[in-house]
Amino acid sequence: MARDIIQVFAEWDSEARVWVAESEDVPGLVAEAPTPEELEEKLKTLIPELLELNDHLLEGVSPRQAKTHFGAFEREVQFA
Repeated sequence: MARDIIQVFAEWDSEARVWVAESEDVPGLVAEAPTPEELEEKLKTLIPELLELNDHLLEGVSPRQAKTHFGAFEREVQFA
């Protein structure tokens, strides 16, 4: 069954003063940025690139958006 939404979880690293995002749905995804908006921009590029690189590991995954969880709030990142 194909999935079209992936889950991304972001945590605030108070020592480094950045949001750090990771996802079990996207092998190799680790991204950081000082604001949620900047992190979302990075994810729009990184997620499709990593999905393409890991195509052999991700049968049936062709997402068009990611739900990014920033602690208590959630945002959706759209990509083609």
